[in-house]
Amino acid sequence: MTSPTFSALGVPAPLVAALAADGKTEPFPIQQDTLPDTLAGRDVLGRGKTGSGKTLAFSLPMVARLGGELAGGRRRAGRPLGLVLAPTRELATQITATITPLADAYGLATTTIYGGINQKRQVEALNRGVDIVVATPGRLEDLISQGHCALDAIEITVLDEADHMADLGFLPVVTRLMDKTPNRGQRMLFSATLDNGVDKLVKRYLENEVLHSVDEANSPVAAMTHHVFEVADVDAKNDLVRALASGTGRRILFMRTKHHAKKLAKKLTDAGIPAVDLHGNLSQPARDRNLAAFHDGSVKVMVATDVAARGVHVDDVELVIHVDPPMEHKAYLHRSGRTARAGSDGDVVTICLPGQRADLKSLLRKAAITVTPEQVTPDSASVVALIGEVAPYVKPAPREQRQQQGGGRSQGANAQRKRAARDARGNGQGGGQGSRRGGRGRGGRDAVQPGTADQAPARPRRDRSGRPAEAKAQAPRRGSGHSRGAQTTGAQRQRPQAAQSQGRPRTNRRAQG
Repeated sequence: MTSPTFSALGVPAPLVAALAADGKTEPFPIQQDTLPDTLAGRDVLGRGKTGSGKTLAFSLPMVARLGGELAGGRRRAGRPLGLVLAPTRELATQITATITPLADAYGLATTTIYGGINQKRQVEALNRGVDIVVATPGRLEDLISQGHCALDAIEITVLDEADHMADLGFLPVVTRLMDKTPNRGQRMLFSATLDNGVDKLVKRYLENEVLHSVDEANSPVAAMTHHVFEVADVDAKNDLVRALASGTGRRILFMRTKHHAKKLAKKLTDAGIPAVDLHGNLSQPARDRNLAAFHDGSVKVMVATDVAARGVHVDDVELVIHVDPPMEHKAYLHRSGRTARAGSDGDVVTICLPGQRADLKSLLRKAAITVTPEQVTPDSASVVALIGEVAPYVKPAPREQRQQQGGGRSQGANAQRKRAARDARGNGQGGGQGSRRGGRGRGGRDAVQPGTADQAPARPRRDRSGRPAEAKAQAPRRGSGHSRGAQTTGAQRQRPQAAQSQGRPRTNRRAQG
């Protein structure tokens, strides 16, 4: 049976042309199911695994509705008409990348709003006027509270990956944002599950919604093949990871912690397998650079934490490797969903140490994944088949160059700054608490460094009568049987003053004499 075309589903001609220019001519199952309802303005609840094509399923009706209504132009500063809420900045960015070519067909303006970067450009975009906003909940609420944005003109709202927003604790913020949108607007919610409060969102904000599920056998995710590779110890695991990462195709390796993701990416790069990392410790520019390198194919290996398990769509990821098995089954499914997307085939490998067998068996059962574990080495036939053609060795770039490319505050840059600070203190050029207090502390302007010449003279100290303290020290003291005062050094004279500043009484030398 031939699948219907986008035109037959009711997609307007300008959008059909934009899809064709991007090589999209046949809709996926989720798009076939939902477009007749969403284009008609109905509320829709979409349930399905990741990688099914739902971003386009909600982007088309949003642009079609707003583009048709805005023929005369109704754009106002800070008052968007379409809103998409997403749990992560990566997903928000990719949704915008999907919507923008469609919006351009109607001259609609779009912008992306998320945290982790300066808000100046986002505020400027809102002030210029924007039709569609794709946002993470936290930053959008911040801009609304500052008066830069209002949601009272929203006509169509999408909640994407609602279950992940629930997992991240965003539902209270999402609820407050949804309360600011008009009740008359069209709403769509997409989620793999309806637990953790997602069902309450459905009941509260969707009206007479139509349910569409995309877990059928013809879902593109069904093209995914799962493997469990058991190894004897950590050394054998490291050898297997290096072998699986050495192919020519794109592959994503998942770790549990940010530290281990960064460490593995460096180890692979040092071994001649260029790799980038993606995790929460990276600055946004560094994330963007690493994703761009993975997108354009200059780097074929990405080592990531679960931050990349949702929403990061890169074409032709042929292999996902759970280097560290996740803690729960939903994370396993979303990690695995980075492959076998948009109708492509893909493989998923989970590496298992002896102590992880019981937990992994339970996790796979909850994920409804049936797979027989296999004892392997890097030379096993099943491993060699997944590696495919081995990529040529790439000589690692010098460390300084990798630090510049990595962005953010690298350890090398921090070390350089610390050395510079120490050098500055050694030269008496400020630094530390003393210099902020006028140069009287360690390393300050008036500090005396042993063995240094050409020191600027310190400001002369004066007594209560206004005479220089040095002159007073040279005068003979009354009642003194010796002239020790004449030999008192400046450093010795400063000790009583320091003692007084710390709450100790100043010594009355005259009384002692």
